[in-house]
Amino acid sequence: MPPQIPASELTSQSPGAERTGTETSPPVPHFVIRARKGWQIVDWQEVVEYRDLLYFLVLRDVTVLYKQTVLGFAWAILTPFFSMIVFSVVFGRLAKVPSDGIPYPIFSYAALLPWTYFSQSLTRSTESLIQGTAIFTKVYFPRLFIPMVPVFSKLVDFAIAFLMLIAMMIYYRVVPSANVIFLPVLILLMVATASGLGMWLSALAIQYRDVKHAISFVVQILMYAAPVVWPVSLIPAQYRLWYGLYPMAGVIEGFRSALIGKNPMPWDLIGMGTISAAIILLTGALYFRRTERIFADVA
Repeated sequence: MPPQIPASELTSQSPGAERTGTETSPPVPHFVIRARKGWQIVDWQEVVEYRDLLYFLVLRDVTVLYKQTVLGFAWAILTPFFSMIVFSVVFGRLAKVPSDGIPYPIFSYAALLPWTYFSQSLTRSTESLIQGTAIFTKVYFPRLFIPMVPVFSKLVDFAIAFLMLIAMMIYYRVVPSANVIFLPVLILLMVATASGLGMWLSALAIQYRDVKHAISFVVQILMYAAPVVWPVSLIPAQYRLWYGLYPMAGVIEGFRSALIGKNPMPWDLIGMGTISAAIILLTGALYFRRTERIFADVA
C-alpha cells in the first residue's frame, strides 16, 4: 500500500510545482495581453514603464550624430551660423530686405535658431520609422518613441546654438525685453509642432516612400513661408491672423520680440499658432496610433 501524504502538505504545495523535500519551485509568471479600447491616444503608463529606453535612444541619437567628427558639437553652431552669413549677404545687403531696424545678422539668426531645430527634427522624424525597422520589427516597445527621439535629441543642438545667439546679443549690445520669460512657452509650441508633424509624416513615410523624398522640398517651402529672412510686418493686416495658423510664424516672431525687443510680442500669431499646433499634435498622435499596427507589415 503506497504511503499516505499528509493533507497539510497537499494544500501547501503550489499547483504544478515539483516536490523536492520541503521546497517548491517558484510560480511561473503570467502576462495578459489585452487589446486597447477607447480613444486613449497615448498610453502614459506604458511610456513611464519604458522611460529608460527613451532616454537611451535619445542619448544614442545625440552621440551617434557627432561620433568620429572633427568639430563635434560645434556643428550645432556652425549650421545656423553659416546660414546667417549667407542670408545677411544675399537678403540683407543685396536684396535689401527690411529687418524692422534690427541688424540683419542677429535678425536672421534669432529666426534661424528655432527654424533649424524645427527643420532638422522634422526631417529626421520623417525618416525615423524607415531607418528603425530593424528595431521595432524584432522587439516590442512604444512605437511612438521612434519619431519622438529626434524631437528630443535636437533640443541639445538647440541649446548649444543658443549660446551663439547670446554672444551675438552681447556683440550688438542687445538687451532682451521682459518678454523673455515667455521663451519656454515658445519652445513648447515649437516642440509640439515638430512632434505633431513628425508623427504624421513618419507614419505616412513608411507606407508611401515618396514622402521621404519630398520632405527636403517641403522643408524649403516651409522655410520661405516662415518669417526667417523677412519680417512678419510685411504681411497685410487682413491676412495676419490667417498667417498665424502656421505655428512657426508665431514662434519665430516671438523669439525676435522676446530676445531683441524691438517689436511687441505677437500674441495674435502665437494664439492662432497654438490652436493649429494642438490640432496637428492630436491628429498626428491619433493617426500614428491607428496605423502603427501595420508598420511591421509594410516596413
